[in-house]
Amino acid sequence: MVSGSQGWGGLLTRALRLLTVIFLIGSVGFVPTLAQTQTFSFNNVEVRGNQRVDSSTILNQAGIARGEAVSAGQLNAALQNIQNSGLFETVEIVPRGRTLVIEVREFPTINRIAFEGNRRLSDEDLTTVVSSTSRRVYSPSQAEADAAAITEAYRQGGRLAATVAPKIIRRSDNRVDLVFEITEGRVVEIERLSFVGNRQFSDSRLRRVLETKQAGIFRQIVQRDTLVEDRIEFDKQVLRDFYLSRGYVDFQTLSVTSELDRNRSGFVVTFNVREGQQFKFGDISVSSSIDTIDPDEFANEIRIRNGANYNPAVIENAIARLERVAVRQGENFVRVEPRITRNDRDLTLDIEFALSRGPRVFVERIDIEGNTTTLDRVVRRQFDVVEGDPFNPREIRESASRIRALGFFENADVQAREGSSPDRVIVDVDVEETNTGSLGFGASFGSNSGFGLTFSFSDTNFLGRGQRINFEFNTTEDAEALRLNFTEPAFLGRDVAFTFSALYRQTANENSRFSTRRGELRPGFQFPISERSRFGVRGGILYRELFDVDLGFPEDDDDPADTGSSAVLRGEEGSRTTVTLGYSYTYDSRNRGLNPNAGVLFRFNQDFGFGDDFSYIRTTALASAETKVLNEEVTLRAELEGGAVNFQTGGSTVLDRFTLNNKIRGFEANGLGPRDLNVTNEDALGGNMFAVLRLEADFPLGLPEEYGISGGVFYDAGSVWSLDNTNGGPDGNFQIDDDFALRQSIGISIFWDTPLGPLRFNFAEVLSSEDGDEERPFDLTVSTRF
Repeated sequence: MVSGSQGWGGLLTRALRLLTVIFLIGSVGFVPTLAQTQTFSFNNVEVRGNQRVDSSTILNQAGIARGEAVSAGQLNAALQNIQNSGLFETVEIVPRGRTLVIEVREFPTINRIAFEGNRRLSDEDLTTVVSSTSRRVYSPSQAEADAAAITEAYRQGGRLAATVAPKIIRRSDNRVDLVFEITEGRVVEIERLSFVGNRQFSDSRLRRVLETKQAGIFRQIVQRDTLVEDRIEFDKQVLRDFYLSRGYVDFQTLSVTSELDRNRSGFVVTFNVREGQQFKFGDISVSSSIDTIDPDEFANEIRIRNGANYNPAVIENAIARLERVAVRQGENFVRVEPRITRNDRDLTLDIEFALSRGPRVFVERIDIEGNTTTLDRVVRRQFDVVEGDPFNPREIRESASRIRALGFFENADVQAREGSSPDRVIVDVDVEETNTGSLGFGASFGSNSGFGLTFSFSDTNFLGRGQRINFEFNTTEDAEALRLNFTEPAFLGRDVAFTFSALYRQTANENSRFSTRRGELRPGFQFPISERSRFGVRGGILYRELFDVDLGFPEDDDDPADTGSSAVLRGEEGSRTTVTLGYSYTYDSRNRGLNPNAGVLFRFNQDFGFGDDFSYIRTTALASAETKVLNEEVTLRAELEGGAVNFQTGGSTVLDRFTLNNKIRGFEANGLGPRDLNVTNEDALGGNMFAVLRLEADFPLGLPEEYGISGGVFYDAGSVWSLDNTNGGPDGNFQIDDDFALRQSIGISIFWDTPLGPLRFNFAEVLSSEDGDEERPFDLTVSTRF
């Protein structure tokens, strides 16, 4: 039995112990209690457990000085400050009498970063996504952010079910391996793109506008058939631009819905659109609030036709043209505002270009950032303004478009902000560079040329100077060629392009019974002379050699009737060097005219050649036109091409004359034109003149758009004719027919847009030909449609 005094003593002891526990809990956790009203004063503050972080740094973060009276709340705040620094895994603050002990455990250092379970994205790709790096302090929050970034990278690739879990493996010396465990999941592609509300344009036509594509037979290669929200937003803007450029000013994308199909194997994306009515240009006028400007002079500069479909791009071009006129007249800060009056009854838009004096704001400077390879001057020359010029927002927008069109940058953002004063503007250019060079190796096999090898190098931003260079070497069993092309787009800092090309080519009995050797050096300059036309001048040194012409009657030949090649070729055997001077003119309204569905291209070239005993004038011309009909489902195209070489002194050789290679379908290379039919080798001799007409139409075949297959029909007609010397036969005793003789062919084409490039399959039927012409009913080429 316990006495009373002993019972009360035991009870008192237990009470004291309970108060001690409450005090310790309050001093460590700092839960709001009565203990918070107490104050503490420490003669000494000890920091324990830190290895990399200096003790003084921790004390500064705690904010507790020796001998200073602090409350329990201040101790709790010190604990939170140290914890929030992100340097420590655990933090403990323990008062021990007159000593405050701060116990910390530092976050470990990342030994290495590894990825597990990734097959579609390589380790190198994922390394660029994460921000955590080896030999840096591990941060759980950063690891979670990196996992989210990896998940987003997979989502952009269509793997919406991808999951990423960051794990750590403890190593010695407070180090960890950071491992991202990845479950990629399968790709969820877009199985169908459809539209609701479109009446003027079919689904297939609108699909060709979008950046997003349906999954097709190349789904393993094409990366645009996955659902990406940012791309959908871009497509909505592209759709609006498409309709606006055709006069549908009220067009709207009401909604875009995406849902999994029944098998949950892909998305069905539906664009719900409202087209509205198509508007045309009505009355066009110019007004001015500036006394020194005559509106009539400016009205003559507008190139807008009444009744044409409304197009905002045409308005922008007109504004730019009027602003240039104002600058030429010495009028600065002129603003052109298009005032649009809508006429719903006749569906027209009257445009009044109002000229007024804008605020006097100048460009203070242009700052360029993000270009690690590209020189500043390459970006700066895309601006028509320099520091100190009047600020024009439209010119800045156009400059931004030119920077993006260079193709040097993955992203290019151009913004204007206020400078050192309200009348000063700073233009910020922020770019992100992309790869502009390529190196290629290839092999080929042709029924005529045999096995071949190719090596090529090209760069559109050579050494970051904006220069274009292309080098190519290829060799086959019967030929080898070496090409170099170089372009400096801004010679001496001006809008003048300097071009230089070099060529060496040698053939040995390539589709003929003779060999050739060619060498060329061609420097030149090109510069604009109007909004849509350019003029060029050039020179050149040309070397031509014809050798190994088949003479016939070889000693070991069992056929004594072998007469070899024509006397024309025998007489042209040899070499000669030519110096040329020439010029060119180009007019191109494609994608920049009043009608976005039509355009014309015209080229004219003329070269004057001089040699030791000869001189000539060589002229070529090309006129091409294209338009889209039947709600832009069918494309009609017509091309007329011709040329003539006229020797003032001396005579032409087969290396100077024209052939119709790849100009008339249905015929072999060197398959038509004047020939000497009285010799064994009926080689094509070419002609001093040629003319070709090509008509064709392209149209959809009704196949799924994602296959990228469409069809076409064509009609070709033309001829090559005229020789300086028509004395053929083995001894020059026969006259060669070099008169104009029309060749014609019709056929069908299959166009196939593949990841390797647009391919074109031509199936031709020759309607008219001449004796000796060699036909080719099928050929495969790389399509060059515009």
